[in-house]
Amino acid sequence: MRNYSGQAAIVTGGASGLGFATATMLTKAGLNVSIFDIDPNIGEQAAAKIGATFCEVDVTSTQAVEEGFAKARGVNGQERIFVNCAGRGSAMKTASRDRNTGEIHHHDIDAFEKVIQVNLISTFRCSAMAAAGMMSLEPLEEGERGVITNTASIAAVEGQVGQVAYSAAKAGIAGMTLTIARDLAKEGVRVNTIMPGVFMTPPIERVPEKVADGLKATALFPKRLGEPEEFADLVHTLIRNGYFNGQTIRLDGGMRMPAR
Repeated sequence: MRNYSGQAAIVTGGASGLGFATATMLTKAGLNVSIFDIDPNIGEQAAAKIGATFCEVDVTSTQAVEEGFAKARGVNGQERIFVNCAGRGSAMKTASRDRNTGEIHHHDIDAFEKVIQVNLISTFRCSAMAAAGMMSLEPLEEGERGVITNTASIAAVEGQVGQVAYSAAKAGIAGMTLTIARDLAKEGVRVNTIMPGVFMTPPIERVPEKVADGLKATALFPKRLGEPEEFADLVHTLIRNGYFNGQTIRLDGGMRMPAR
C-alpha cells in the first residue's frame, strides 16, 4: 500500500460535502492539503478547521485554476494527489409542456452548457493541469508520480427525469477515465473515477423528509444514504492501493435510481 504522508494534495469543491470529507481524510492521513472552492467565506472556514490551504477558484475559468495551482504549489509544493469533487446539478427536461398554458419549451441550451462546463470540462481542465505538474516530479515506488481521482455519479448510467445535462456530464467523466489513465500510464500517474449514489451532502440535507425516504428505499442494503466519510474512505483506498488504475467504481449501497 502506498504511503503519501507528507506529500501535497489538492481537492476541488473541498469546502463542503464529499470534497470536505475528502480533504479532512487526506489531512488526517498526513498530507498537506489545499482546497479549491468558489466561495471564499465557506472555503476559508473549512480550510482553517482542518489546517488546509484555501484557494479561491472558479473551476470553469482556466486562469483561475492556473492561479489556484500556483498558490497551492507555492505553499505545499507540487501535488502528487489530486481529487476532483467540484460540480453542480440541474433539473430540466429535454423538452417540456407548461402545465398551465400548454406552451412547449426546450431545455435551455446555456444552462446545459453550464452544467457540462462545471462538471465535465472543469474535471478535465483540472486533471490535465494536475497531470502536467505531476510529470515534473521524481517517481516514487514502482515509478509512480501521482494519483488523480475524479467524481462522476450513478446518474452517468441511469439518470432520472430532468437530469439530462448532469447525466451527460457525469457520463463524460466516466467515459474519459480509462483514456486519461492510458495517456498517463508511461508517466506513472494513475487515474480513477468514483460514481457515488445519493450521499448526505448539503443539497440532500435540504430536501423534504419524504423525498429522502424515497431515495433511501432505492438502496439494496443498507437502507440509507451514503455518508461523505465513506466516499472519502474510498478515495483513500484508491490512492493507497497502487493496483487501482483506469477504474470507474460505483459506491451506492446497490442503489438503482427510478425513472423519476
